Amino acid sequence: MKLAGLDLGNDSIKIAFDGGNEPLLVPNVIAPGYERHILQEEDQPLKALDVMVHSPRLAKNNERYFVGLLAMENEDNMELEDMDNKALSDQSLIVALTALAYAGVAYGAASPGSLQGYETVEYVIGTGLPVRAYARYHRTFEERLVGEHEVTFLTTPRLRNRKVKVVIKRAVVSIEGAAALFHMATHDSLQVKDEELYYGCIGICEIGALTTDFPLVKKMNIDNHFSTGEQMGLATYLDMIIQDVEDQYGYRFPSRSKLAQRLKNREYTIRRIGEGQTDIRPIVDMYFTRAANRIVELVKKRWKKYPDIQCFYIIGGGAAALKPYIQEAAGTVKLRFANDSELLNVYGYLKLAKNKTNQPIS
Repeated sequence: MKLAGLDLGNDSIKIAFDGGNEPLLVPNVIAPGYERHILQEEDQPLKALDVMVHSPRLAKNNERYFVGLLAMENEDNMELEDMDNKALSDQSLIVALTALAYAGVAYGAASPGSLQGYETVEYVIGTGLPVRAYARYHRTFEERLVGEHEVTFLTTPRLRNRKVKVVIKRAVVSIEGAAALFHMATHDSLQVKDEELYYGCIGICEIGALTTDFPLVKKMNIDNHFSTGEQMGLATYLDMIIQDVEDQYGYRFPSRSKLAQRLKNREYTIRRIGEGQTDIRPIVDMYFTRAANRIVELVKKRWKKYPDIQCFYIIGGGAAALKPYIQEAAGTVKLRFANDSELLNVYGYLKLAKNKTNQPIS
């Protein structure tokens, strides 16, 4: 049985494994699948996740999807929107099950099965929800994950026509941001690494694609009254950048994920028809400055309401993108950042699942 942390990010699904494998990231993008005309096979399975997914939790079963990188360029792709709830989202479940099935095969955790040719991989997973969704939906989320699901890889290179049964034995659901703090405060052995974080009163601002969460954690316990969340994230500003770039230069990014990937690599130059090129950095700067100003105002508001907070951490994928803009907007207000910001939650989910299930430390 494999122990895994599963972060159903609105921009990407992240999976971390017990035992030291590199985390797996799959963009949270799907497109309706169809028979592909393959001129040259992709060099990696992750570049062509073409799957059929069966699960009792999905509204539509045995549907074909392009997932992740393959869907990012597709004109019919679907990304999550502001009002989507990841606890109830079929799209997030499809991407998560595909990623778990791929991981089971790629990392040798799947065992050959005699039932209709399926290989089987069994998981205990740790995962999480935003602050506002947790209280109402964490049991529903757990029920949607636990059980047996089936993923068939179709034209995916090296995995063509392989069938994987994903069996989730248990799901430990915690709160985004608080899980990240648990990771920063503890060793892999779950012993205390940072006493200030473990025993202190810490504010967290976790910036995601569609939500920004403000859990308040005191001695590793969530404060029910002062923890909150906002239904806003980096996606709003990415959408505005995409629109402005198209309006000004006629260049259309096929998806938010594609733009985010470019920005992460600091690739601000776009090619125009002919041999022209344009720097979109001024547009990015304008919208990211606006996002940073809003984040800093929200942090100040939280800190003013609860002045006993010792320090405030800005984390999440949005924090990595906005760090220099937030530092400038914050001025003399000291805010803390962390390395590998977008992976903190998934490592925290893994540790919390290990802690809850008393799994042996590898």
